[in-house]
Amino acid sequence: MFHLLDIIGTMAFAMSGALTAMNKKMDPFGVFIIAFVTAVGGGTLRDIMIGRTPVGWMLDLKYVYVIIIGFVLAIIFRKKFDRLRTSLFLFDTIGLGVFTLIGLEKGINIGLHPVICVALGTMTACFGGVIRDILCTEIPVIFRREIYATICILGGIVFFILREFNLESDVLYLATSLVIISVRLMAVKFKWYLSPLENK
Repeated sequence: MFHLLDIIGTMAFAMSGALTAMNKKMDPFGVFIIAFVTAVGGGTLRDIMIGRTPVGWMLDLKYVYVIIIGFVLAIIFRKKFDRLRTSLFLFDTIGLGVFTLIGLEKGINIGLHPVICVALGTMTACFGGVIRDILCTEIPVIFRREIYATICILGGIVFFILREFNLESDVLYLATSLVIISVRLMAVKFKWYLSPLENK
């Protein structure tokens, strides 16, 4: 289940990046680069921070192939995505849920404190999107009013709570991802957001 979610998250973020780049009318090379950095940006930062080098995607070409497939699918079916913003949101949300989980697991595997694991999960999920938005001259989603990184933190807390009940790994992974995805969908539907801090 963990490896399946990893593949799904990588492809979802690759397609999210490709759709964003196409929305900015970039050429095919530009679209591929944005798809690539969106898919691996957060994981690359995480691996560097925990001293895991070369980083994951350099050691396993599976990730490169998955990104290429996501890039090709995004181009082939771009006209099928009638509502580009909706499609982008859905792929981004799936990637968010899955990559949070992957970051958590990486931290646990090297014996880090749960608080640090949650931070790693949040960075893994969010920073590919940050790089994507910066390269596409957008204000990163993580810095807007929309609830984004907070959902990853919530997902991390839920993960460690459920872990105390000794659930099977597959159930734990799936439940955590679904919590993150569901909360983000509800946050957008019901317009939940954090109030901005103002200096008056």
